Amino acid sequence: MIGHSVSHDSILHVLRLYRSSRFSPLPFTTLTRHSYLPHLTTKTRQLTVTMEKSENRSHGQYHYVEIPTSPDATPMHARRGRISRLAVALSFISLLTLSTVFFAIPGINFSVCHKMRGKLGALLSTPKGGETPVPASSNKVPLEAHIMSKCPDAQDCLQKLVVPAMEQISEKVAFELSFIASVTNQSSDIHCKHGPGECIGDMLMLCAQDLPFSPDGEPEKTTRMPTIRSLGFANCLVGQYEDIPDRTLVQNCALQHGIDFESLNSCVSRQEDDPTNGDLSGLALLRQSAIHSADLEVHTSCTVRLDDTVWCVRDDGEWKNCAKEGKGSQVSTLVEEIERLWDEKN
Repeated sequence: MIGHSVSHDSILHVLRLYRSSRFSPLPFTTLTRHSYLPHLTTKTRQLTVTMEKSENRSHGQYHYVEIPTSPDATPMHARRGRISRLAVALSFISLLTLSTVFFAIPGINFSVCHKMRGKLGALLSTPKGGETPVPASSNKVPLEAHIMSKCPDAQDCLQKLVVPAMEQISEKVAFELSFIASVTNQSSDIHCKHGPGECIGDMLMLCAQDLPFSPDGEPEKTTRMPTIRSLGFANCLVGQYEDIPDRTLVQNCALQHGIDFESLNSCVSRQEDDPTNGDLSGLALLRQSAIHSADLEVHTSCTVRLDDTVWCVRDDGEWKNCAKEGKGSQVSTLVEEIERLWDEKN
C-alpha cells in the first residue's frame, strides 16, 4: 500500500492549536531517538513536530479592531445598544436551552469519532436478557489488525470490518492492534512509509493500548487499557488520518474515549524506558510492534489475522486474499468464524 494524502476542508483546520507539517514524498521517512524525539519534549509537553513548513500559516489568526465610540452618540444609539445587549442575552439563554435539549437526546452524534464511539459504547453494555456472560477464564480468540496509522486502507479496514465485528463479539476476542514500519538491528531508527507524523500516530495508538487502567479508580486492580477504549481511540484517529498527529484531534479523541491525554503524551514523549516497572516509551512500543509484524512477514496495511492466520487484506481500496472464498471481508462471516473458534477453544 503506497500512502497518499486525501485533503478536504475540515473544521479541525480552523480549531486546531497547531498544524502538523507537510512531509516529503520519500518512500520512507526516518524517525530516530536522537534526531527526532527530543522535539517531542517541551516545557509544555506538547506533541509537536519540528520540521520545515512547505506553506506559510496564512490563516487561523484573527485581529480584533477596536471601534471607538463617537462622543456625539445620540439617545437612539444608546437605545440600539440596549436592544443589542438584550438580544445577545436572549440568544445566550436560547443557546443554553438548546444545549440541554441536544445533550438529552440519545443518539445525537457530532462527529465521526462521536458516531463511532456511540457504536463502540455498546461493547460496555451488559448482556441482554437470556445471554450468558463470557467467563473471565475463557480462552479468547486472537484477532489482530496490522496497520499504518496514516494509511487510508487502515481507515477502511477498521471501520468496515474490525470495529463492526468487535461491536458484536468483543467479549470472545483477544484483540491486538499492531503496526508496520521498517526497523534495523544496526540502529534505533524507525522508518514510517507516510512520514514522521505516521510514526507519532502509531506511537499514540500503541501507548493508548498499553496504558494502565484502574476500574472504578482502584489502583490495586490496575489492568491494561480496555480494548473498547484503545480501539475506539485508534478508530477516532484513523477516521481523520490525514490530520494525524494534530494536537486538537488527539485531545478530542482521548477525551471522547476516556483516555488521559497527559499520560498518553508522556508515553509518546518519553525517551528512556523504565526497566523497574515495565513502562515502555512510545518509540520502544513501536519498534517492538514493527518487529512483531516483520517476523510474521506482514507488510501490507491493513492485514487482519484471525487465530494466528491471515484472514483478509485491505490494499489499495480493495479486499484481497480473504478467507472463506473471499467472503472474509464480510462482518457476518468474521463473526461466525470467531464464534466457531471460540466454541472449539472452550
